[in-house]
Amino acid sequence: MAEPIDVPIDDKTIKLAQFLKLADLVASGSEAKTVIAAGLVRVNDEVELRRGRQLQGGDVVLLANHSVRVAAG
Repeated sequence: MAEPIDVPIDDKTIKLAQFLKLADLVASGSEAKTVIAAGLVRVNDEVELRRGRQLQGGDVVLLANHSVRVAAG
């Protein structure tokens, strides 16, 4: 798989659902909730079912063969 794309955030942490929207992996919060609940999102290579999961710099999120890394601001 290709190297993850870095997506910068403004704070030290960000909630998973917010990050999915920021990274343009989903179009809305409700879509984020759906894909997370369906077990389609992996964080650091583990399935993540909590949309409020706090991500921090270096965390890698995978959804539908799109890999993005949190780049803390």
